[in-house]
This record gives sequence, C-alpha cells and structure tokens, in this order.
Amino acid sequence: MPPLAKGRKAPDFKGNDQNGNPVALSDFKGRKVVLFFYPQDMTPTCTVQACNLRDNYALLQQHGFTVIGVSPDPVESHKKFETRHELPFTLIADPDRKIIGKYGVWGEKQLYGRKYMGLHRTTFIIDPKGKISHVFLRPKNKQHAEEIIAADITT
Repeated sequence: MPPLAKGRKAPDFKGNDQNGNPVALSDFKGRKVVLFFYPQDMTPTCTVQACNLRDNYALLQQHGFTVIGVSPDPVESHKKFETRHELPFTLIADPDRKIIGKYGVWGEKQLYGRKYMGLHRTTFIIDPKGKISHVFLRPKNKQHAEEIIAADITT
C-alpha cells in the first residue's frame, strides 16, 4: 500500500510513547501535527533527522506544530533515544506496525542491490481538521524542520 496522499483524512491511532503512556492522534485534535515515521532509533540518519527537529523545535511550536515520531522500535529504545539526544517531542513505539500500516509507509526497500522490507522515512503534516496537508516522501534530514515550515507557509 502506498503512503497516504495529501487531502486524505489522517487515520487515528493509539500507541505508547517513550514513557509508556498511551497516546492517540485524536489527543491532538484542533492542532497542526508533524507526524514523522523513521526506521530506527540511534541510527545515523534517524538521529540527524530527530536532532534537526529538536534544534528547531521552538520554531516549529511558534508555527503551531506538535511533533510526533513513530518507529517500530519498542518503548525502551525510544526512551534511550530521547534521553541521549534530549528530544523534546513524543516518540511512539509501533513494534506491531499497526500505525505504520495505516499510513502505508512499510514496504520493499533496496540497499546495495539487496531487496528487503522496511519502513520508508516519511513525514505527514496534519492540519487542525485532521486532514493531511503535506507529505514528505524523502525528507531532507538535515533541513527537515525548515522544509516543514516552508510547506506550511505555502499551504
């Protein structure tokens, strides 16, 4: 299944955050949400992306965004990732890939000619009405916050 497209209603979900607390997308109704899916905690590219969002978190908040990350890692891994990199936003554990499946970001990947199944790094901007207003299929990890803000300004 391909990732959800711009204009579609964002599917609600429930999961546990890095502290083991339940979180649902519906908890953020009426707010703009940056929902970013990333393959794995502590990996170089995922760390660059998360730290870019961390470093620009105040600016994202000024633009009205709530930031939520989702990966198939367990709660304990998310807690280590949050602590090590001082991440100020929610990280949701999705080891059963239920949320990942709803957003269509799991599929075949290829690295050095080898094909395998994995998570496609994808970010969705969800508007206050719960609609997807922008999809980043290949986020610029080192400038991800900047491209999110630019997309918000043009929307």
